[in-house]
Amino acid sequence: MQLIITEKPSVAKTLAETIGAGSRRNGYFVGNGCLVSWCLGHLVELAMPGEYNPKYARWQKEQLPIIPTEWKYHIAEKTAAQFQTLKELMEREDVEALICATDAGREGELIFRLVYEMAGCQKPFRRLWISSLEEDSIREGFRNLKPSTEYDSLYEAALCRERADWLVGINATRLFSCLHGHTMNVGRVVTPTLQMVVKREQEIAAFVPEAFYTVQLAMDGFTAESGRLKTSWEASELLKNCLADGTAEVIAAETKDCREMPPHLFDLTSLQREANKKYGFTAQQTLDYAQSLYEKKLLTYPRTDSCYLADDKAAFLPGLVRGLYEEILGEDEDDEDEEDEEDSIDDEELQILVRQVLNSSKVTDHEALLPTKKVTGALLNSLPEGEQMLLRLVAMRVIEAVSEPHCYRDTKVKLSCGGSEFTAQGREEISQGWRRYEPDKKEWVILPEGLHTGQRLPIENGGVREGRTKPPARYTEGTLLRAMETAGNEEMPEEAERKGIGTTATRASIIEKLIKGNFIERKASKNTMLLIPTEKGVFLISAVPESLKSPSLTAEWEQKLLLIEKKELGTEAFMNEIAEMTERIIRTADPQTVKLHSRADTGYPVIGTCPHCGGDVTERPKGYFCTGGCHFSIWKDNRFIERLGKKVTRSLVTDLLVKGSSYLYGCRSPKGFKYNATLNMTCRGDGKPEFDLTFDKADREKKKGRRK
Repeated sequence: MQLIITEKPSVAKTLAETIGAGSRRNGYFVGNGCLVSWCLGHLVELAMPGEYNPKYARWQKEQLPIIPTEWKYHIAEKTAAQFQTLKELMEREDVEALICATDAGREGELIFRLVYEMAGCQKPFRRLWISSLEEDSIREGFRNLKPSTEYDSLYEAALCRERADWLVGINATRLFSCLHGHTMNVGRVVTPTLQMVVKREQEIAAFVPEAFYTVQLAMDGFTAESGRLKTSWEASELLKNCLADGTAEVIAAETKDCREMPPHLFDLTSLQREANKKYGFTAQQTLDYAQSLYEKKLLTYPRTDSCYLADDKAAFLPGLVRGLYEEILGEDEDDEDEEDEEDSIDDEELQILVRQVLNSSKVTDHEALLPTKKVTGALLNSLPEGEQMLLRLVAMRVIEAVSEPHCYRDTKVKLSCGGSEFTAQGREEISQGWRRYEPDKKEWVILPEGLHTGQRLPIENGGVREGRTKPPARYTEGTLLRAMETAGNEEMPEEAERKGIGTTATRASIIEKLIKGNFIERKASKNTMLLIPTEKGVFLISAVPESLKSPSLTAEWEQKLLLIEKKELGTEAFMNEIAEMTERIIRTADPQTVKLHSRADTGYPVIGTCPHCGGDVTERPKGYFCTGGCHFSIWKDNRFIERLGKKVTRSLVTDLLVKGSSYLYGCRSPKGFKYNATLNMTCRGDGKPEFDLTFDKADREKKKGRRK
């Protein structure tokens, strides 16, 4: 009798049905010489500090650091019954061997091994490593069970990850909570992610927009534009000179044919980014939908970090693609008509095109995401809407990835007029290729043929365009996932296989943890959802040292965990490094430095530092006030600012505290005239603020005010 252990009941049911173990018992299935049971996620967890020593039940800085010499584990209370079931199954005399069938990855390996060791089991086991829950894939996996020893280093890396998180999380959380008098959750991975969101918000707050002007000249069928000019006067003078000249001379003209290659297949992170961009799905929603589709045998294993397939998929893939053409697009690529003749693909072409997505050397634990052969149009329509949308997205990416390149002719022209250089760019499509399924929405101008150096082109008319530099964009979940994926890349070796913060399997949970902990919040803006740091999040980042919030350091740790998996780094060396860093954080923490960023004794939130005396500026019901003893204050009903048609907001006051100024769009004069201006703040000798305005030169109405 063999005991097969999965990670989830639904997977156990699928495996049991496939191998003929269809008889249900309390906590397991049985049949055909097999028992099939499940773990319910993490049944075994690291013990908390109080279980090592009762004195650790109280949070005291003097007891830190807490670094166990021997690690302890306990059974999660809510899953104790299932652990007991597994233990009893392992101890059965008729069970001769086990099969580890938890999810094929680092965490799945950890879940099984901890249960195996906690139960005191010493029976031999092998590993089922599959990427699909289709019957054929399961049967193939059972025919090719792997020796458990092949995954020993994967388990060691998982242990190191878990214990490193415990060391840093337990010690840093207790340290900074004791220093500040309230709970501050610090994590090895979540804090660097939070740092990126907070840093982006600080960059936005510190950004000072600048006006710029460009001159546009209308030629025969296209428009040429100058470089950016600082003042409207310069732009007006240039336009006047150009119109006086009447013609512009071509000083360079280049035309080249370009090929835009199809996109890669999806890994989990790229799927999460695309689903967020197109449908507004959160990273966790995408993972949940993908996991459900996997368990319904409609999608391959979702927690993959590869965008390629193994070379042995060359024979299988054309049939899958043909099926997707029919089921997803409702068309048969063998049916050629006059309109789509250039896009139809014969069998020989398809065999060549699928090679674009094959590369065994770039496949790690799992291959890129694919729909399974079970996908049909009728089945798609019966799925919940979110799953349906996601499966179509994956299917369309497969179709795009094995299509021909998008080909176009790119033309760039430089012209000289009025002593300045102008440029124009045009594009003409040659063949749609993969863009047939994902049209380029940008409208391109086709420049006249035959443009050559020395040619003079008549100017039909012209104008001046005013613009403003823009601050960095706030993160969406899609752009934050990308930032997490590439964090620290510039400091990582070229050969590094896994970079960034977290892994494809954990990034969604990192974002969700920050949101649930009220460190960041989702905020709707137009058709997207932005991620904004909360006061609690900003406060935490201001308090912790660089070593705990550095994305590059966390990315380096992820790379070292990969080296452990590859048996190129010892676990003892890694854990010693983490312990030394933990001790250093405790030893060097400076409560005086941190105190500047804490809440004032009044209990009101601190939003910044007083520009006059350096004390805390707190937000109260009627305004913003310094607690350092000077007379600095900005009332929420400030008349000077209200006369501009503006309100005194926290972001405005933060700008004034950090930069001494804030750029205001759409101010309104008493007569209703709209204008833009910079609000400047200085302080008198007693700390009271004074305000005045500076105006853009382009504004017709110029007003200055001053209030003491």
